[in-house]
Amino acid sequence: MDQRKTHQLLIKLTATAMMTAIVFVGNFLRVTMPVPLGGVTSFTLANILCALSGILLGPLHGFLAAGLGSFFFDLTGIWAKEALITLCTKGMYGLVAGLVLYGLFRSRKEKYVPQLAATTCAAIGYMVVYSIKTYFYNGMFENHFTEPVQCWALIVSKLPATVTNGVIAMVFAPVLGVALMKAMRSAHLEKLLAK
Repeated sequence: MDQRKTHQLLIKLTATAMMTAIVFVGNFLRVTMPVPLGGVTSFTLANILCALSGILLGPLHGFLAAGLGSFFFDLTGIWAKEALITLCTKGMYGLVAGLVLYGLFRSRKEKYVPQLAATTCAAIGYMVVYSIKTYFYNGMFENHFTEPVQCWALIVSKLPATVTNGVIAMVFAPVLGVALMKAMRSAHLEKLLAK
Protein backbone atom coordinates (compact mmCIF):
# COMPACT_ATOMS: atom_id res chain seq x y z
CA MET A 1 0.00 0.00 0.00
CA ASP A 2 1.46 3.34 -0.96
CA GLN A 3 1.95 6.17 1.50
CA ARG A 4 -0.98 8.22 0.19
CA LYS A 5 -3.47 5.36 0.66
CA THR A 6 -2.05 4.63 4.11
CA HIS A 7 -2.51 8.28 5.05
CA GLN A 8 -6.12 8.26 3.75
CA LEU A 9 -6.88 5.10 5.73
CA LEU A 10 -5.36 6.60 8.88
CA ILE A 11 -7.49 9.74 8.49
CA LYS A 12 -10.63 7.64 7.96
CA LEU A 13 -9.89 5.46 11.00
CA THR A 14 -9.26 8.56 13.11
CA ALA A 15 -12.59 10.06 12.02
CA THR A 16 -14.32 6.75 12.77
CA ALA A 17 -12.75 6.58 16.23
CA MET A 18 -13.76 10.17 16.94
CA MET A 19 -17.36 9.51 15.86
CA THR A 20 -17.39 6.30 17.93
CA ALA A 21 -16.46 8.35 21.00
CA ILE A 22 -19.15 10.94 20.20
CA VAL A 23 -21.80 8.20 19.84
CA PHE A 24 -20.62 6.65 23.12
CA VAL A 25 -20.95 9.95 25.01
CA GLY A 26 -24.22 10.76 23.24
CA ASN A 27 -25.75 7.57 24.61
CA PHE A 28 -25.55 9.06 28.11
CA LEU A 29 -28.00 11.78 27.02
CA ARG A 30 -31.09 9.73 27.79
CA VAL A 31 -34.14 9.51 30.00
CA THR A 32 -34.80 5.92 31.06
CA MET A 33 -38.18 4.76 32.32
CA PRO A 34 -39.72 1.40 33.20
CA VAL A 35 -42.33 -0.23 30.97
CA PRO A 36 -45.36 -2.05 32.42
CA LEU A 37 -44.40 -5.53 31.20
CA GLY A 38 -40.88 -5.54 32.58
CA GLY A 39 -37.69 -3.89 31.46
CA VAL A 40 -37.04 -0.30 30.56
CA THR A 41 -37.19 2.02 27.58
CA SER A 42 -35.27 5.20 26.88
CA PHE A 43 -35.72 8.52 25.18
CA THR A 44 -32.24 9.18 23.78
CA LEU A 45 -30.36 11.51 21.48
CA ALA A 46 -27.97 8.74 20.39
CA ASN A 47 -29.98 7.89 17.27
CA ILE A 48 -29.15 11.34 15.88
CA LEU A 49 -25.47 10.52 16.21
CA CYS A 50 -25.86 7.01 14.77
CA ALA A 51 -27.49 8.46 11.64
CA LEU A 52 -24.88 11.22 11.53
CA SER A 53 -22.15 8.55 11.54
CA GLY A 54 -23.50 7.11 8.30
CA ILE A 55 -24.05 10.55 6.79
CA LEU A 56 -20.51 11.76 7.46
CA LEU A 57 -18.49 8.54 7.23
CA GLY A 58 -20.40 6.41 4.75
CA PRO A 59 -21.86 2.94 5.25
CA LEU A 60 -18.91 0.88 6.52
CA HIS A 61 -17.34 3.43 8.85
CA GLY A 62 -20.81 4.68 9.82
CA PHE A 63 -21.69 1.13 10.87
CA LEU A 64 -18.51 0.87 12.93
CA ALA A 65 -18.91 4.25 14.66
CA ALA A 66 -22.63 3.87 15.43
CA GLY A 67 -22.34 0.22 16.44
CA LEU A 68 -19.16 0.40 18.50
CA GLY A 69 -20.11 3.63 20.29
CA SER A 70 -23.44 2.11 21.34
CA PHE A 71 -21.81 -1.26 22.11
CA PHE A 72 -19.31 0.34 24.50
CA PHE A 73 -22.11 2.32 26.15
CA ASP A 74 -24.11 -0.85 26.76
CA LEU A 75 -21.08 -2.41 28.46
CA THR A 76 -21.13 0.39 31.07
CA GLY A 77 -24.58 -0.33 32.46
CA ILE A 78 -27.61 -2.54 32.75
CA TRP A 79 -27.63 -3.29 29.01
CA ALA A 80 -24.30 -5.18 29.00
CA LYS A 81 -25.95 -8.49 28.12
CA GLU A 82 -27.47 -6.87 25.00
CA ALA A 83 -24.22 -5.22 23.85
CA LEU A 84 -23.65 -7.52 20.86
CA ILE A 85 -27.24 -7.07 19.71
CA THR A 86 -26.81 -3.30 20.03
CA LEU A 87 -23.61 -3.45 17.99
CA CYS A 88 -25.66 -4.86 15.11
CA THR A 89 -28.88 -2.84 15.50
CA LYS A 90 -27.29 0.57 16.08
CA GLY A 91 -24.56 -0.22 13.59
CA MET A 92 -27.31 -0.86 11.08
CA TYR A 93 -28.50 2.71 11.71
CA GLY A 94 -25.21 4.11 10.40
CA LEU A 95 -24.99 1.49 7.65
CA VAL A 96 -28.43 2.22 6.19
CA ALA A 97 -27.98 6.00 6.40
CA GLY A 98 -24.65 5.70 4.60
CA LEU A 99 -25.92 3.26 1.97
CA VAL A 100 -28.92 5.40 1.09
CA LEU A 101 -27.01 8.69 1.05
CA TYR A 102 -23.93 7.51 -0.83
CA GLY A 103 -25.72 4.95 -2.98
CA LEU A 104 -28.76 6.92 -4.13
CA PHE A 105 -27.75 10.55 -3.70
CA ARG A 106 -24.02 10.48 -4.41
CA SER A 107 -23.90 13.81 -6.24
CA ARG A 108 -26.30 15.63 -3.88
CA LYS A 109 -25.22 14.17 -0.55
CA GLU A 110 -24.56 17.57 1.02
CA LYS A 111 -28.19 18.68 0.60
CA TYR A 112 -30.87 18.46 3.28
CA VAL A 113 -33.45 16.32 1.41
CA PRO A 114 -31.06 13.44 0.57
CA GLN A 115 -29.84 13.40 4.17
CA LEU A 116 -33.44 13.43 5.40
CA ALA A 117 -34.24 10.47 3.13
CA ALA A 118 -31.16 8.59 4.39
CA THR A 119 -32.01 9.26 8.04
CA THR A 120 -35.67 8.31 7.52
CA CYS A 121 -34.71 4.97 5.95
CA ALA A 122 -32.25 4.31 8.76
CA ALA A 123 -34.82 5.23 11.45
CA ILE A 124 -37.53 3.02 9.95
CA GLY A 125 -35.07 0.14 9.52
CA TYR A 126 -33.95 0.52 13.13
CA MET A 127 -37.54 0.63 14.43
CA VAL A 128 -38.33 -2.63 12.62
CA VAL A 129 -35.16 -4.39 13.82
CA TYR A 130 -35.59 -3.06 17.36
CA SER A 131 -39.19 -4.31 17.44
CA ILE A 132 -38.07 -7.77 16.29
CA LYS A 133 -35.37 -7.77 18.98
CA THR A 134 -37.94 -6.69 21.58
CA TYR A 135 -40.34 -9.46 20.55
CA PHE A 136 -37.86 -12.32 20.55
CA TYR A 137 -35.04 -11.32 22.90
CA ASN A 138 -36.83 -9.18 25.51
CA GLY A 139 -40.19 -10.92 25.27
CA MET A 140 -39.50 -14.61 24.73
CA PHE A 141 -35.93 -15.02 25.97
CA GLU A 142 -35.56 -12.48 28.77
CA ASN A 143 -39.12 -12.30 30.16
CA HIS A 144 -40.08 -15.88 29.20
CA PHE A 145 -43.36 -14.80 27.65
CA THR A 146 -45.22 -17.76 26.19
CA GLU A 147 -48.02 -15.93 24.40
CA PRO A 148 -47.43 -13.78 21.30
CA VAL A 149 -49.84 -11.17 22.68
CA GLN A 150 -47.47 -10.58 25.60
CA CYS A 151 -44.56 -9.94 23.23
CA TRP A 152 -46.67 -7.60 21.11
CA ALA A 153 -47.77 -5.74 24.25
CA LEU A 154 -44.10 -5.26 25.17
CA ILE A 155 -43.42 -3.80 21.72
CA VAL A 156 -46.42 -1.46 22.06
CA SER A 157 -45.23 -0.30 25.50
CA LYS A 158 -41.84 0.67 24.00
CA LEU A 159 -43.29 2.14 20.81
CA PRO A 160 -43.70 5.77 21.99
CA ALA A 161 -40.00 6.06 22.89
CA THR A 162 -38.93 4.19 19.74
CA VAL A 163 -40.95 6.42 17.42
CA THR A 164 -39.96 9.61 19.28
CA ASN A 165 -36.26 8.71 19.04
CA GLY A 166 -36.65 8.03 15.32
CA VAL A 167 -38.47 11.29 14.64
CA ILE A 168 -35.91 13.29 16.63
CA ALA A 169 -33.13 11.69 14.55
CA MET A 170 -34.99 12.48 11.32
CA VAL A 171 -35.30 16.14 12.33
CA PHE A 172 -31.82 16.81 13.68
CA ALA A 173 -29.36 14.45 11.93
CA PRO A 174 -29.83 16.05 8.48
CA VAL A 175 -29.54 19.56 9.93
CA LEU A 176 -26.28 18.64 11.68
CA GLY A 177 -25.06 16.68 8.66
CA VAL A 178 -25.48 19.58 6.24
CA ALA A 179 -23.89 22.05 8.68
CA LEU A 180 -20.95 19.77 9.51
CA MET A 181 -20.23 18.93 5.87
CA LYS A 182 -20.13 22.63 4.98
CA ALA A 183 -17.94 23.43 7.99
CA MET A 184 -15.54 20.58 7.25
CA ARG A 185 -15.21 21.65 3.61
CA SER A 186 -14.55 25.25 4.71
CA ALA A 187 -11.85 24.04 7.11
CA HIS A 188 -10.34 21.81 4.40
CA LEU A 189 -11.17 18.69 6.41
CA GLU A 190 -13.16 17.01 3.65
CA LYS A 191 -10.76 14.03 3.78
CA LEU A 192 -12.56 13.00 6.95
CA LEU A 193 -15.84 12.65 5.01
CA ALA A 194 -16.90 9.65 3.01
CA LYS A 195 -16.55 9.94 -0.76
